[in-house]
Order: sequence, then structure tokens, then C-alpha cells
Amino acid sequence: MERIKVAHLTFDMRIGGTEQVIKNLIENSNPDQLEMSVLCIESPLGPFADDLISNGISITSFTRSPGFDQKLVKQIRSHIKEHNINILHCHQYTPWIYGVLAAFATTTKVVFTEHGRFYPDSSSWKRKLINPFLHKITDATTAISNATKDALATYENLPIKDIQVIYNGISPLTIEKTEVIQLRKSLEIGEKTLCLGTVARLDPIKNHPMMLKAFSQVLDSGIDAKLLIVGDGEMRDEIERLIKTLSLSQSVIMTGYQTRPHHYLALMDIYLLSSLSEGTSMTLLEAMSIGKPCVVTDAGGNPEIIQQGINGLVTPNDNADAFARGIETIAADENSKASMAKSAREIFEDKFSATSMVAQFQSLYQKIIQ
Repeated sequence: MERIKVAHLTFDMRIGGTEQVIKNLIENSNPDQLEMSVLCIESPLGPFADDLISNGISITSFTRSPGFDQKLVKQIRSHIKEHNINILHCHQYTPWIYGVLAAFATTTKVVFTEHGRFYPDSSSWKRKLINPFLHKITDATTAISNATKDALATYENLPIKDIQVIYNGISPLTIEKTEVIQLRKSLEIGEKTLCLGTVARLDPIKNHPMMLKAFSQVLDSGIDAKLLIVGDGEMRDEIERLIKTLSLSQSVIMTGYQTRPHHYLALMDIYLLSSLSEGTSMTLLEAMSIGKPCVVTDAGGNPEIIQQGINGLVTPNDNADAFARGIETIAADENSKASMAKSAREIFEDKFSATSMVAQFQSLYQKIIQ
């Protein structure tokens, strides 16, 4: 049986959720059945590309010109014909537009995966007009959550019945306990101190200010706690100013960007996600894979991942009071916290492992080329 040739079309392979999904798909697929490669329409490629190249994965880079780049359509079309690509898997809206036009009237099948939406969501009459026609020449459309699926129907005028939800999946984290103990000491977090934390770029969409205001309330309630903020980004200065304004300098630890934040995640007793908008957060899945109860906002795919009171708590979006109460509720009951930790691992294995995601995409690939 010949291997199915799948080319993943994306912006680049820098560190991010979409890129991690592609990397996990490639690394966890059966190479005897699937021959995978990556096409990037922008540069630089990023560190995930380096990892894949070192493992023998072919990555081709194009340079997209401003506006609609007709030359790029021709370049992608030439590539898929020359390399006999069976399936062009387009990740996110813009790569889909280029990919579906490039593959039109060839033997290459097209899969479109939407990985998330901007906040606030929007569309245009042009997209709503053209998308149904592009959809007709697309062989399969998937979304990473039901919330994303609904957004595709509402804002992109795609038929909801034709959109399949396939949740993001990752490999569970491997943690060295001795490194976690040493990290806790180096950060001067007491053994009995509750460690709260998040791993996310410092971007307005992640709503760190709301988290900080909620954390201030948690401290005011008498809980001995520290907050770990792992990540960097455009809002760093603003966040640091707010920390000073709220008199939290002794209680918040900003680590900056970490290439491997796994041991910081392992330090956290409760994982926090305060985003205004989310698809399927990869760090949320990572936290669940090592048994962390979570407090998240009711945004995007979050309530599809966190089952209320089972593996964490979902609070109203952009509501510091409710977010603080969620943290306090979990912190107040050790038995409940332990139960949520156990459920987090179980739900992860059942719905959000890389094995589960890969199996669903492999089944989809096989179905559309029959």
C-alpha cells in the first residue's frame, strides 16, 4: 500500500498553537502510512521547523507578497503537482485561500482546519460571498472546538453540518521531580505556599490584567500564594506597571519567555487561563496532562476542555471577582483539588492526547482519498 502524501500548508513554524498541532501530527503519525511535509508561506520558519528538519521532514518556504499574491498560488500549485501531493492540509484561513485555489482542478485533495478566532470576531461581505464557493472545492473542513465550528458558520458562511470538530492533541509532559524541587527553591516559593500560574504570551487577548486583579483579591482573602507568569510579549511593560500599582511585586514572579516551560507548569498547584478568546489552548492541555486543576474564562473552547467542577472551574469572561472566587474555591478544599487533578489527567488521555488527534485525522485523510 502506497503512503498518503500530506503537505501541511501554514504561515510558518514558529512556536505557537497551530504550529505545535502540525508538529504533533507529524511526529505522532505512522510514517509507514503517511508521508508528511510542510509548506510555509512566510518566513522566518522558526524553531519547530528546525526540529522537524533534523528529523528528516521536508519543509519548503515561500515568500508571500503584500495583498493577494497570485504568484504564491502558482508556486504552491507547482509544488503539489511536482511532488504528487495527495492531500494539502491548510491550517488557518489565509493558507486555506491560497491552498484551495492552488489545488483546484488537480488531483490533490484539500483539508481546511480553523485553529481559532480573533477577539472580537468579525468577517466581511466579500468573505461571506466567496467562502461557500471555496468550500465546495474543499474536501473536508475541521475546527478545533465547537465554539470555533460555530464561528465558521456564523462569520464565514460555511455550512455547519460539513464541519467536523477534531480537538487539538499533545503528548503528555514528562517531568523530573528533582528539577521541580530545585526550581521551587530557586524561585523562593515556600513549601506550603499555593503556587498559581499561567504560560502565555503577554498579549492583550490573554487578559493578564484581569488575572492580576483577581490574584490581588485572592491574597486579600488571606491565602498564602504566589503567581507565576511565564511568557513575554508586547504587554510586558504594562503588566509590570500594574503589578506595582496593585502592590504585588513580592507575590508575582515573571519568568520571561522559556523555551521549555514544563517544570514551571509542574510547580503550579492551579493553572490559570484568563483569555478573552481561545481555540484549544495547548498549555491548558499540557497542564491537564500532568494533573493540574484549572480556572479558566468562559471563552472559545475553554468550557469544552474544562468540565465545571470536574477538572476545574469555568468563570464568566473578563470578570476578576468570579475568577478570584474560582481560585479560592479550589484552594479551600484539598480533597476537591486532588479529585480535579485526577480527572484532569483522565479527561486529557480520553479526549486530548496526540494519539486521539492523529487517529481522527488519519481516518479523515483515508476517507477523502478513497
